Amino acid sequence: MPRGLRLNEGKLSKALKEQYWRDGYLFPIDVMDAGEAAAHRAELEQIERDWLGADLPHPLNMYKRTNAHCVMPLAARLATDPRVLDVVEAVLGPDLMVWSAEFFIKEPGTRHVVGMHQDLTYWGMGETSDQVTAWIALSPSTRASGCMDFVAGSHKNPILPHNDTFSDTNLLSRGQEVAVEIEEADKTRIELRPGQMSLHHGLTIHGSGPNSSEDRRIGIAIRYLNPNDARLWPTGILPSWRGGRTCRAISSTTRRLRGISSGGRSCSMTAFWRRSGRRWPTALTPARSMALIRTSPARENGHGKSQVYTDEGRHPGGV
Repeated sequence: MPRGLRLNEGKLSKALKEQYWRDGYLFPIDVMDAGEAAAHRAELEQIERDWLGADLPHPLNMYKRTNAHCVMPLAARLATDPRVLDVVEAVLGPDLMVWSAEFFIKEPGTRHVVGMHQDLTYWGMGETSDQVTAWIALSPSTRASGCMDFVAGSHKNPILPHNDTFSDTNLLSRGQEVAVEIEEADKTRIELRPGQMSLHHGLTIHGSGPNSSEDRRIGIAIRYLNPNDARLWPTGILPSWRGGRTCRAISSTTRRLRGISSGGRSCSMTAFWRRSGRRWPTALTPARSMALIRTSPARENGHGKSQVYTDEGRHPGGV
């Protein structure tokens, strides 16, 4: 597998930023060593052992796949890791929002694939470029284990038509696939060592093959937004810090479990913000897509009072 790209004090150089915008993806980026990645994997697999048979409000896989950063401290730590944010900042700028995070796991010797698709087809936010997905490998992501395939330059297309195949082996909810022919020669294999990361644009055509290896393929996809994009917010509703204020959390009561937070029928959703080197959490109500915040004038302690509006959308694509 290729060596990690050369960063400038943990950040993307001008040449690497240009490469991302030219190709619609960038890899491999070293964000942690193999030992740290192995520790994160061990923590995730301990959570699986502890909670697979537990009486949770939802199946364990939903906690791993639907806004995992809201209910799994491991996912939240990875999503807000400064080493990851410093790289993402080069693409989106200093104002960052974690929109979703989810673990993608392919068991060894399985036939499941992810059809070639564009993420923005399902996200309900149009063709904005103020988003990026960071995909961090916690186990080897190789051609044999079903690594991602990207099509260079495909992010320059609009959202293309997709077909619902309803294939039993396609991990997407309806077996979605982009309705254009993708030649094998046009695919770039995104092979990553544990601890390495790739970035890709939401319009980049991508998918992944089956895991024919003897190990699990484990990765976490973290989807970041630049909340300054007015297209992400309905008229008159803006991110609260836009006026120099932060948000105060409003969420359902949760109880902290080992590795998972649970709160009755559903779990609170958390969006993490970073601005000018600072990060703070804003807890939102459960939603499958964007949560929109309206904030009243800040109180003396600097925190605004938040109201939460949810925009029920489609589940993010999978890889």
